[in-house]
Amino acid sequence: MQATHAPASRGPVPIAERVAGAPISWGACEVPGWGVMPSPEAVLSEMADLGLRGTELGPPGFLPDDPTALAEILKRHGLTLVGGFVPLVLHERGLDQALAETHRAAGLMSEAGARTLVLAAVQDVDWGRPQELDGAGWARVAEHLKVIEALAAEEYEMDVALHPHAGTLIETAAQVERALQAVEVGWCLDTGHLLIGGTDPVEFAKRHGDRVNHVHLKDVDGALAADVRAGRRSLLEATRAGLFKALGRGDAQIAEVLDALQGHGYDGWLVLEQDTAITGDEPTVAGGPIGDARESIAFLHHSAPTTEESNR
Repeated sequence: MQATHAPASRGPVPIAERVAGAPISWGACEVPGWGVMPSPEAVLSEMADLGLRGTELGPPGFLPDDPTALAEILKRHGLTLVGGFVPLVLHERGLDQALAETHRAAGLMSEAGARTLVLAAVQDVDWGRPQELDGAGWARVAEHLKVIEALAAEEYEMDVALHPHAGTLIETAAQVERALQAVEVGWCLDTGHLLIGGTDPVEFAKRHGDRVNHVHLKDVDGALAADVRAGRRSLLEATRAGLFKALGRGDAQIAEVLDALQGHGYDGWLVLEQDTAITGDEPTVAGGPIGDARESIAFLHHSAPTTEESNR
């Protein structure tokens, strides 16, 4: 396991300097029919107004795909690029497509200052229905992740964080456990997607916090999460029904997750990623996603453990 799996020791880093946003919290998503695609300028402006220090890349085409233009728009809003979500086909024998996508994404993000590739293992490039992997499939996923991790580190100075995610090959609690045994890369702890798949995010943080190198903070309605897990609702249907909540209003036990991560010395980015699907007109500042984001930030400042508390 490479040393990049654990966050670098930089001394105590205040919460205010580690909170970033994700464009999907404003409804920016590549899924067809998801909802209104918001204006990048509006989203980044609201992130900056909230005091967020960074953003993830968002869906393809949301932010510029030219590194110079990307760096310019982020600088204009005083934001750091903290990473981006990259779905890859990792279980098939061939790796050419995954390597090409890694080069594309890492080349763009690294030049704009990002240091983390957030990877998900998908069935195919169209996000087809995931099929259970056999032993050979898991072995290929593990081997291919090693190759991609080495590529990202050596050519782009980036870490890799594996993201368990609804609709991917690593979604259910059993799949998460199998992946923990099979692969050796770092992990993106996504509180919402873990809970949706049946994994307790607090227990994950307690048991595997030393492997976490990126964090997505979502709070979710437990009953709606159970509906998604059981196939009674799609992720989009549940999202429109209120699956994702402001931090502290759902069942993901965010404060306990943060406490467990602090116990492992995690001081990396905390990305607010409360999936939103906007089905009407693009909302105004007063009535839009910024309200939940503001409430979540207040929750973090009130509830997140300090380094001094965790060392008592």
